[in-house]
Amino acid sequence: MITRKRLATGACALLAALSAALLPTGAAADEPVAKESPKVELVLDVSGSMRARDIDGQSRMAAAKQAFNEVLDAVPQEVRLGIRTLGADYPGPDRKRGCKDTRQLYPVGPLDRTEAKTAVATLAPTGWTPIGPALLGAADDLGTDGATKRIVLITDGEDTCAPLDPCQVAREIAAKGIHLVIDTLGLVPDARTRQQLTCIAEATGGTYTSVHRTEELSRRVRQLVDRAADPVVTPVATRGTDRCAGAPLLRPGLYTDRETFGQHRWYRVEVLPGQELRASVSIASDRTVHRDYGVLLRAVTLGGREIVRGSEAGDGRTDVISTGLRYPKAEREDDGPGDAKPAAETVCLQVSNSFSAPPSVRTTPGMPVELSVDVVDGPAGASDLASFGLGRGWWLLGVLVLTGFLAGLIWGWLSRWRVAVWRTN
Repeated sequence: MITRKRLATGACALLAALSAALLPTGAAADEPVAKESPKVELVLDVSGSMRARDIDGQSRMAAAKQAFNEVLDAVPQEVRLGIRTLGADYPGPDRKRGCKDTRQLYPVGPLDRTEAKTAVATLAPTGWTPIGPALLGAADDLGTDGATKRIVLITDGEDTCAPLDPCQVAREIAAKGIHLVIDTLGLVPDARTRQQLTCIAEATGGTYTSVHRTEELSRRVRQLVDRAADPVVTPVATRGTDRCAGAPLLRPGLYTDRETFGQHRWYRVEVLPGQELRASVSIASDRTVHRDYGVLLRAVTLGGREIVRGSEAGDGRTDVISTGLRYPKAEREDDGPGDAKPAAETVCLQVSNSFSAPPSVRTTPGMPVELSVDVVDGPAGASDLASFGLGRGWWLLGVLVLTGFLAGLIWGWLSRWRVAVWRTN
């Protein structure tokens, strides 16, 4: 059904297109210059500890190679990608030489997948872990132009080249203002490695992820490369409340907050008839927590009735847990006469978690929460029953239940009739 809103939107789009076509050619001088292609450099630890066989029954190096092959197959065409190694060449005991052991394996630029895979295939776990020098080298590889830049560091241990602190190196890179973000991934990390990699990531606005399986490594690196191609909107800091009344009213966008163990936080979103609310939440366990935990995201009416929910449980294998929900609000025929604007429904979003930790772990500040909110045009003909989270599937469920009930009655009657006939014979 073509609503007035959609008709008006289409008319505006048509007028905009005609206006653009009729503008004089000289107007092109006022248009913004095309953005430069994003750059990504993958920095891989090839130190001796990567021989450990504790990821899916294979060595950490084998898992990294497998993940790299999958990532290289999926790199977006517009991304200029490079690869740098650390600890790949010098196996000896000379610390001074070992701490210079970092080199660019594949230059940042248009990707030749076959050439890049061949270069990765030749790697073997060898030497030291000079993370600080590798980050400095990667920053130089990416340059200082206006392109968005991302370093993805994959390592299984701490830097072994102190006093050059890699966290301080990351802070210095961030201070240059060259639009460079460092994301870190720890392969089966211990507490000290986790702390160092978290510090590196936070210094540049990046993320830290703990990895225990090959699939997790491949998926996370692909996500980060895709994020470079389509940069995420800078999150807006907000502060949820302990009840829906008085909670912040959120518009479509990305938001950050903090939530302590077992806390509930409330936010509000307005949804018009014919629109669909899409929301997701991620909570990062940035400290030591017990292995079993969960996150819950609920959409609730102002009157307290639950509309739909999303939940997810974790077992300590990853440092981030996420869930989401969708709520299509049906269009109404009686929203108002003429051009009257239909009334919006206020939906309350509740974010809850079931994290717990040993008594020695501080609960403040709360854990980082990332909340994504989007409101889009809903599917045509969405039913009111979608508010129960079942959409049109509600009717199918009812038909199946009724069919099963009638089939049971008929089968029972036939069984009795057969028994009665058998007895009379």
